[in-house]
Amino acid sequence: MKRLLYVGVIALAGLSILTIRHPKSAVAQTQGRELLPLQLEEQIPVPGVAGRLDHFTADAKRRRLFVSALGNNTLEVIDVFAGRVIHSIKGLAQPQGPLYVPDVDKLYVANAEDGKVRVYDGATYTPRKTIDFGKDPDNMRYDEASKTVFVGFGEDDGGIAMIDPKIDERTGRVYKTDGHPESFQVEASGGHIFVNVPDAGFVVESIDRKSGAVTKWPLKGLRGNYAMALNEQDHRLFTITRKTPMMVVLNTETGSEVARMRVAGECDDVYFDASRKRIYVIGAEGFISVVQQNDPDHYELLANVPSGVGVRTGYFFVKRDRFYVGVPAKGSEPAQVWTYEAED
Repeated sequence: MKRLLYVGVIALAGLSILTIRHPKSAVAQTQGRELLPLQLEEQIPVPGVAGRLDHFTADAKRRRLFVSALGNNTLEVIDVFAGRVIHSIKGLAQPQGPLYVPDVDKLYVANAEDGKVRVYDGATYTPRKTIDFGKDPDNMRYDEASKTVFVGFGEDDGGIAMIDPKIDERTGRVYKTDGHPESFQVEASGGHIFVNVPDAGFVVESIDRKSGAVTKWPLKGLRGNYAMALNEQDHRLFTITRKTPMMVVLNTETGSEVARMRVAGECDDVYFDASRKRIYVIGAEGFISVVQQNDPDHYELLANVPSGVGVRTGYFFVKRDRFYVGVPAKGSEPAQVWTYEAED
C-alpha cells in the first residue's frame, strides 16, 4: 500500500477533478503524458487513528513529521525517511495546531478542548510544561527574528498571544481580534500580523505589532476564510475562502485585492512554495489546486491534483521538497499521510 501507481490514484479520486493548464510549459511532458506539478510518491499508514486529522508541523533535522489527530486525541510522529509512524503522543485534548521550534528543540501542541498549549521535548517527547490559554488555542507560528511563539486563541474575544520559548511563559501583550482567529501569518521583516477572522464579517485583519491597531480588509462577498499563506518578498497575501471556494490575493502594503480565482473547496491549509512561486491549496472536495504566480499581480491554475474526499490539511516540507496531506480513515482503510513530490 505504500506506493501507488499514478493511474490508480486517478481512478480513486475521479477523472472529473483533474484540471491542467499550460503556462510557460510548467506542466512537462513525460513519455506522452502530462507530469503533474505534484506527483504522488508514497502512502504512509497511520494505524489506530480514527476521526479528523488537523494541522501538521515538522522537525527538519530529524526528518520527522507531526500530525495532529484531533479526533483521536493524539499527536502522531512520522519518520518521513523510513515512511512509518515511530511514536504517538497520547492524552491530548483535541489537538489542533502543533509547532516544532528548532531553536529550542521543543514541540508545542494547542488543545482546543481544555484551552492549553502542551510543551514537549523535541527529541524524547517528554512533557515539559502546560500553558493555559483559556479558550480554543488553535494555529501557532514561530517568529525567528523575535524568538517568539505566536498563538491564536479565544472565541468572541479572540486574539494572538505570545510565548517566550526559552522559559515557556506567556509574555507581552495580546493582540485582539474581532472574533476567533483562524490561520494567521507573521511578517519576518515587516511589522504586521495578518489574520483570517471570519467571525468579524469575513475579513482579513492586519495588526500593527507596535501599536496593536487593527485594519480590516473585506473579502467582498466571500465567506469562510480559514487558510492563509504569505509571500512576504512580493508583499502578497493568499487567503482561501469556502463560500465561494476562491483564492484571494491581497497587497500587504495597501490591503487592496490584486486577484481572485476559483480553487479547491473546503480548504483548511494552503502553502506558498517560494522557490517555484506556487501556491498549494488543499481542498476536501478531493484535490489540491496548484496555482502559479507568474508575477505578483498575475496567477494561473496549473492543475487540480487528485487527493481524496475529506483531505483538507497538510504540510509543505521545504527542505525535502515534499508535500504531505492527511487522509482520514475510511472503512477498513487506516488513516494515512500521502507524500507528493513537487515537480518543476
